[in-house]
Amino acid sequence: MQIEIPEPKVSRVIFADTRLAWLWLIVRLFVGWQWFSAGLEKVQSSAWVGSSAGSALKGFLSGSLAKTAGAHPDVQGWYASYLQGFVIPHAAVFSNIVAFGELLVGIALVIGAFTGVAAFFGIFMNASYLFAGTVSTNPILLLLGIFLLLAWRVAGWYGADKYLLPLIGTPWQKGKAFQ
Repeated sequence: MQIEIPEPKVSRVIFADTRLAWLWLIVRLFVGWQWFSAGLEKVQSSAWVGSSAGSALKGFLSGSLAKTAGAHPDVQGWYASYLQGFVIPHAAVFSNIVAFGELLVGIALVIGAFTGVAAFFGIFMNASYLFAGTVSTNPILLLLGIFLLLAWRVAGWYGADKYLLPLIGTPWQKGKAFQ
């Protein structure tokens, strides 16, 4: 037996009503610009991409590993083990992934293309930075990213998603291009 629990009216208005698409446009542009500018800075730096790729990431991760001591460490032991055993040995690869990932998430959010997917990967990166003990703007970007993910149906309404989603569809409904 399948039981469907209806969406609360207030939730539907906030996250699925195109009348509030202007609000999500503002949030999307703000978050997108943050990712784009951070990614562009990294892509243009040889410490992230290029001849010295990985050096900036190793420095960042060294700082993270220093935060594993004490009764209530900023970085948990399991995450420190992951960083030491997997990320640091492949720092050049992860450095490129971070730089281009930030740039691509930023571009997708700014133009409003695949907003839900871009928000998901932005949330993933913010969570990774928080696990690594870095606060900065990450909590607010994580929170706004979660809201964008919840509002994915209308967050790209004033953007490319207005045309892409009906054309491509969603995993549960084929778009015009696949019918």
